[in-house]
Amino acid sequence: MALSFRQTEILDIARAEGRVVVEDLAQRFEVTLQTIRRDLGDLAGLGHLDRVHGGAVPRSGVANFGYDARRRMNAAGKAAIGRACAAAIADNASVMMTLGTTVEAVARALVRHRNLTVVTNNVNVANTLAANPGCEIVVAGGVLRRSDGGLVGELTTQVFAQFKVDFAVIGCSALDRDGDLLDYDLAEVRVSRTILRQARQVFVVCDHAKLARSAPARVASLAEVKTLFTDYPLPDDLARRCADWGTAVEVAAPG
Repeated sequence: MALSFRQTEILDIARAEGRVVVEDLAQRFEVTLQTIRRDLGDLAGLGHLDRVHGGAVPRSGVANFGYDARRRMNAAGKAAIGRACAAAIADNASVMMTLGTTVEAVARALVRHRNLTVVTNNVNVANTLAANPGCEIVVAGGVLRRSDGGLVGELTTQVFAQFKVDFAVIGCSALDRDGDLLDYDLAEVRVSRTILRQARQVFVVCDHAKLARSAPARVASLAEVKTLFTDYPLPDDLARRCADWGTAVEVAAPG
């Protein structure tokens, strides 16, 4: 089935922003809600999108999106999350930062912080923070993933295990309704679990699109996290779980 011009545009918007909303699309294209719902149904039937309450998100399957696609998706939301998380990190602090485009948004927001020590396995984070003369950067060694500039493997885990830091900033590929952080790469999961053990406070940065995705490997529960930074309110059941666990949720709306 060939896509119509409108369906192609809808798919491009979903890939760029991580989510589309029925009401917004109807207003944008000046058509009825029912027309948009049919478009989303067609796109879901063809395997391009997954329907969620009120809209749809890109389908990722059992493999993660490519790095360039992930970097473009919901850039404004990730930037807002990055600013909110960076604001919670004090000057004169030590920080571990792992892989992920939302973690990289935090790095961009830390460029003006003073007297930071950052331990990371993310080459993109290291290159970003190199612009901050008040930041000492420790790059954890390991096997380079050329696809996204990540370092993973046993050596990476060993380096992180040598440090005890004030804050950890971690991302995830998916967040399920039970509050479990999920990922695709077991080597990356092992690194993230080590970071969780070596930080006094753990921050998770996760945009709303991750709530509609799935990944096969479990990293940890939000019960182990001090604060979740996101760009859209959580579903009520997950918000209640976070409240029961004492996990703070900070919603940073774009703009």
